[in-house]
Amino acid sequence: MGHLFGTDGVRGLANADLTPELALSLAQAGARVLASARSGSGRPVAVVGRDTRASGEMLEAAVCAGLTAAGVDALRVGVVPTPAVAYLTDHYDAAFGVMISASHNPMPDNGIKFFGPGGHKLADAAEDAIESALDAAVQRPTGEDVGRVRDADDALDVYLRHLAGIVHTSLNPVTVVVDCAHGAAYLAAPRAYRTAGATVIAISADPDGNNINDGCGSTHLDQVQAAVREYGADLGLAHDGDADRCLAVDATGEIVDGDAIMAVLATSMKDAGTLSDNTLVATVMSNLGLHLAMTEAGIAVRTTGVGDRYVLEELRAGGYALGGEQSGHVVIPSYGTTGDGILTGLALMDRMASTGKSLAELASIMHALPQVLINVRVADKNVVAQAESVKQAVALAEGELGATGRVLLRPSGTEQLVRVMVEAATAEQAQSVAERIAAVVEAA
Repeated sequence: MGHLFGTDGVRGLANADLTPELALSLAQAGARVLASARSGSGRPVAVVGRDTRASGEMLEAAVCAGLTAAGVDALRVGVVPTPAVAYLTDHYDAAFGVMISASHNPMPDNGIKFFGPGGHKLADAAEDAIESALDAAVQRPTGEDVGRVRDADDALDVYLRHLAGIVHTSLNPVTVVVDCAHGAAYLAAPRAYRTAGATVIAISADPDGNNINDGCGSTHLDQVQAAVREYGADLGLAHDGDADRCLAVDATGEIVDGDAIMAVLATSMKDAGTLSDNTLVATVMSNLGLHLAMTEAGIAVRTTGVGDRYVLEELRAGGYALGGEQSGHVVIPSYGTTGDGILTGLALMDRMASTGKSLAELASIMHALPQVLINVRVADKNVVAQAESVKQAVALAEGELGATGRVLLRPSGTEQLVRVMVEAATAEQAQSVAERIAAVVEAA
């Protein structure tokens, strides 16, 4: 068996790669590794949530079967965002949490990710231990020691009450369009924003099990852009399938990506005195424009590898108060242990309401350098990324760009792709350099 865990859990084509049998085995292995570390009496409990994919029903049943067969009670919280599972794992004092979702991936895919005690993402060592435990021979509990399945009917309400704490100014002046991606945000996001006082226009909020991320959400911003213009809204927010991401558009429909959102929130927290060490944590994918804007604002930027788990590790290690990714994963540790798209949307609108400024005004502190990203499908991403011809092409481009740009080439964490990202002084130069490197990658 190859390495199962990617940058964000185990993902694959549901019922082909990610089968019910594998889901059951993963749940059992996760129970052995994570529940064994729990102290206290009584059976351990695991929170189980999912997004709206049809295959989630099948995989939820398999996960619950695996948990109970391992002597763990499964507490089902239904269709909720991934960050809700993280929060509820801590709220219910559960041994661990399980989220069934493939995030922004197309509907046929699905995934399983684990949260440890307190709702924290697992370290690599814990994921390795779960994978090693898949084939371990153990004696299963019987009789009264078999786990039980029950539902937490108050789960969504508990999570929404938690989110309300981030808003300090009524959002009554704000009209927002929210694209729920027909996913896990479809109930939670409109309710959270309305509770905070905003006028909410919800789109892509009618999931049928098959339409998640289908031409909508954070990977297809044209729908929310059009709706903002149509309704004359102050802004639009777009979530992905499991609502751990948030991207925005301003009143004119201009995109405000994760970097710009972090710039707005970092300056807001610095003004409030809540930005620890005046430091923001971002990944290597963040635009140079973010670094320049933060330098101008007197804010340091700590850089990590790609993936919100690495942002989280840096946040925890340094005790920092804000971090995230250009893709819209934003983490505010005082309110959550992982990226939370709805929390991000609330914080952004709170800044608008408290300053009386438009999103365009707030986001104008950052000027992004032209950036081009080309994904090249290859047979073996790791071999190609290390090919000598590819290294030479990157070195040549870096010499050409000098201090006016940069090149980032990396294998995808979830697919057989090599990602070529180029920033340059002009869009034409960025496109030309990226295409030249991509051609070398394709031929390698």
